[in-house]
Amino acid sequence: MANASKLTRVSVPYFEDVTSVFSSFAHLPWAILLDSGRPMSKFGRYEIFSAYPKKTFVTRGKLTTVTTGGNQQVVPDDPFELLTSELSKNCIEPDELPFTGGALGFFSYDLGRRVEKIPTTALDDIELPEMAVGIYHWAYVADHVEKTAVVVGDLSEPRVRLNWNDIISDVSQANTFVSENKYTAVNKIQSNMTAEQYAEKFSSVKNYIGSGDCYQVNLAQRFNVTVEGDSWLGYQKLRKINPSPFSAYMNIPECKILSVSPERFLQVNQDVVETKPIKGTRPRSDDLQVDKNLKQELEESTKDRAENVMIVDLLRNDLSKCCEINSVKVTKLFEIESFPTVHHLVSTIEGKLPVKTSPIELLRECFPGGSITGAPKIRAMEIIEELEPHRRGLYCGSVSYIGFNRKMDTNIAIRTIIQKENKAYFYAGGGLVWDSQVDEEYQETFDKAAAMFRFFEQ
Repeated sequence: MANASKLTRVSVPYFEDVTSVFSSFAHLPWAILLDSGRPMSKFGRYEIFSAYPKKTFVTRGKLTTVTTGGNQQVVPDDPFELLTSELSKNCIEPDELPFTGGALGFFSYDLGRRVEKIPTTALDDIELPEMAVGIYHWAYVADHVEKTAVVVGDLSEPRVRLNWNDIISDVSQANTFVSENKYTAVNKIQSNMTAEQYAEKFSSVKNYIGSGDCYQVNLAQRFNVTVEGDSWLGYQKLRKINPSPFSAYMNIPECKILSVSPERFLQVNQDVVETKPIKGTRPRSDDLQVDKNLKQELEESTKDRAENVMIVDLLRNDLSKCCEINSVKVTKLFEIESFPTVHHLVSTIEGKLPVKTSPIELLRECFPGGSITGAPKIRAMEIIEELEPHRRGLYCGSVSYIGFNRKMDTNIAIRTIIQKENKAYFYAGGGLVWDSQVDEEYQETFDKAAAMFRFFEQ
């Protein structure tokens, strides 16, 4: 039986740029910010952050390390089921806020191996956890529509009670301290494949499509660069270059995550499920007429629309595994969303989640997101594993919140830097179909990574 938690709610000063508030927390272990990119981006409504988790779950291979305080336990249980069980221990009354406590963290692309049987041939050289999630009993939430900010917390939790006064004090003032430890690249960006190697892999995908193995495969290259300095300062610079509605910063012992993702994977709000796959991209131009032409070209592209429809169909099927019968509908098809470096073709699919089904069960059934695998999903994932030299890790996984209140929002972790020690990694890929042209697709990976290149080259 879940314990009903009574939350304490304190209104605090509102700041449009939440990084000035989160700066007091950014260097704490397991501090996590979910960021809509305000004030540069006008897409997102809320920003959420927390720190001081009561418990953490870190999955590697078939084992998950559960840490509570100083105590560790290693268990073989399914990671999704572990979180479902943990979240079920707390019951929170419905609330207009998106998150008032629950799970925050990431689910890597490779956690999909707990859902589907996929070969293990690509090199796992970064050795990231497949899941890194904390359980938090307080949250800061900024609402950019109402222009309000609030801290909510369960003061029956000792860790929250111990830090409560400091939390309220720290979020009530903007932190103007600027570290001298600038975040910079110290060598040139390198890829894990040359243009010739990409072309060979492209040809293999076309052969698979031609032989009827699949309709679409997302092929990505990985970039890496050596860095030095404060990754939190780096994130603040990156979000100005590429503000995005599903951004995140995570400071966990294994790595730092700097994500400026434009793509929602799954949202659950009042049991309405929404997913917004991106398929179709054009670069932006500083010339207004050229930019307008590129946008129109994407809007009218038969190839990009076909690619988008394939993924819409895949996600409709994935949502139908959990949603109520006949509730899954495509509510928007082929909308153009424009970001600082690219235009994207975006569709929206909705469904109704039954009360008996948890948001985590939905996440598991749809994981990883079909927009970044291809179709059919499992065969596409097998081909990705065969052709890409390295494991994807967090790339194309998800940074997420899943609340005690049954609300969930998850991104697709694209436009995302994974920093481990002094090495930063980021990926860019695209969906290949029968009509794809190798030079165009190779260039598209650089168009998608343009913000990252600009960031490191500055």
